[in-house]
Amino acid sequence: MRILYHHRIASKDGQYVHVEELTQALKRQGHEIIMVAPTLMEEHEFGRGSPMVARLKRHIPAGIYESLELAYALVAFMQILIQGLRHRPDFIYERYNLYLPAGAWASRLLKIPLLLEVNAPLFEERQRFNGIALPRLARWSEDHVWRRAHLALPVTQVLAERMIARGVDPERIRVIPNGIDTEKFQSFPDTQEAKAILNLSDRLVLGFTGFVREWHGLERVVDLLRDDPGHRHLLIVGDGPACASILERAKVLRVEDRVTITGIIPRDQVARYVAAFDIALQPDVVDYASPLKLFEYLALGRAIVAPDKANIREILAHEHNGLLFESENLDAFKQTVERLCDDAPLRERLSIQARNTIHEKKLTWDHNATRVVEAAAGLIA
Repeated sequence: MRILYHHRIASKDGQYVHVEELTQALKRQGHEIIMVAPTLMEEHEFGRGSPMVARLKRHIPAGIYESLELAYALVAFMQILIQGLRHRPDFIYERYNLYLPAGAWASRLLKIPLLLEVNAPLFEERQRFNGIALPRLARWSEDHVWRRAHLALPVTQVLAERMIARGVDPERIRVIPNGIDTEKFQSFPDTQEAKAILNLSDRLVLGFTGFVREWHGLERVVDLLRDDPGHRHLLIVGDGPACASILERAKVLRVEDRVTITGIIPRDQVARYVAAFDIALQPDVVDYASPLKLFEYLALGRAIVAPDKANIREILAHEHNGLLFESENLDAFKQTVERLCDDAPLRERLSIQARNTIHEKKLTWDHNATRVVEAAAGLIA
């Protein structure tokens, strides 16, 4: 098929990974992608956002910034319309963003289906964490796009239920979680070799990847290092505002030599570090998210500790392919990690089942691409 893919991402982060992996999977299957998107994204290193966007957010009032977001939708609408008339795509695939009804408008004029990938209820998310200056307009833009899409593709069933509660027809929803490119995870070293490369051969490695925030509670893992005779090691592959407090906690407990924080590393190197994990940590997650790191942990067969939340249970089953702890209970998180530290056979069993989960649930980008195209074909037919 010929697919017009539209998004508004201007940073290289988890969003970028989703876009890149899905489009590459579609191309591998022989489909043509017509990309309509900002070019800013390609100019940055992985893990970095757009400096221009950051400056705008800092220096202009929130209401003006949000008005500019909606104004950009008009520009995007014209771009989609021009490319649509030029290339005659079979359908539009749009990554949902707030104040972005461009795909819905163009779909109607071009008379082709709109498939809308939804990764978060952004009105709720932005209102909660950053505040929204134009709430009525923002809420309208979200409802308008969600309901106009011929098919909405949320990443979890939890998110699908939130969309249904907002008036989206359940018949127009297909849940497609994040995935993994298994080819990229077949040539990495085994655990012992990966540890040796990092000079951690004699350590039990507790690992985390991503942007570290205070609510992750990784300071509790530092406490586990203090309570251990010396072979546990915390490896954080990433960066974030909580790193300073984690290092300070380690210094107070005199275990700073058993904590490694890599900082931001190239995307294609992350798996080499995850391969050294004995225990992979997912300390917390937004209730509706489909965390990319979870799929990487599964693909590399790590023993996973994660919160007992509905979106996590869509992928993990307690004591089958992971250990789940009572959500937002940091003591329970600590106790669950300690249990896994002390039980090597359990780690091995969870590791095997974790790797099997990718194939059992078809959690790959190639399968996701097939699901997208099959859904579009049904609409076209």
